[in-house]
Amino acid sequence: MSRPRVAAFFDFDNTLLAEDGARIGIKYLWQRKEISFFFILRVLYANRYFKRDKISAEQMAAIILSFYKGKELARFQAEARDYYADKLKPHLSPYLIDELEDHRRRGHVLVLLSGSVRYMLEPVVEDLGFDHLLCTDLEVGGDGRLTGRASGPVCVGETKATLAKALAETQNIDLPASYAYADHISDVPIMELVGNPVAVEPSLSLEAHAKSRGWPIVGHHHPDAGDTPETELVEAAPRDVP
Repeated sequence: MSRPRVAAFFDFDNTLLAEDGARIGIKYLWQRKEISFFFILRVLYANRYFKRDKISAEQMAAIILSFYKGKELARFQAEARDYYADKLKPHLSPYLIDELEDHRRRGHVLVLLSGSVRYMLEPVVEDLGFDHLLCTDLEVGGDGRLTGRASGPVCVGETKATLAKALAETQNIDLPASYAYADHISDVPIMELVGNPVAVEPSLSLEAHAKSRGWPIVGHHHPDAGDTPETELVEAAPRDVP
């Protein structure tokens, strides 16, 4: 039997991607006049509470996924590479890219493990050379259009750990010797599954948990209590868009 391999699991939003992917996406869609003012407010309010660990990752995902209802997946797939190159790649974390390359040099299995949707992450996997992608899939209805829900469980919380365990079994991965980089308290299941968890720009709850466990902490990313969803909305919605 071959020797077990070490894996490095990377969360995407607010981890490998140093910015908030939801805000980047909202600005992009607002500029294209594809979302309503009401939807922006709904996401920004929810995101504010999510960052403060007041709503679950599942609840946050359900709100974001509702955007896709009635739309065609092929359209998003066709635009995914340009969106990644123009809007996401410039915001990748230099620190995490260095860590990724270090793991590659050490022969580790590279896994992108994220609650984000597949079409958006496939260009990331292709560009950065990940070995595996574990993520959320969008559900397609009988009419061929997206339902606004996930196909199967959203890849957050315990689901991340479940998928990582399944991958470890098929790829002969030594989880106690492996690594996980993440930013939110909902990522604790995958972080506790490996022997080398790293909290990256953690939420308050994750920072406290990481300190209690003696986990390495990179940065301290706490939302400014003075910011309001209305302030964020002004930043997300450019003045030249009606």
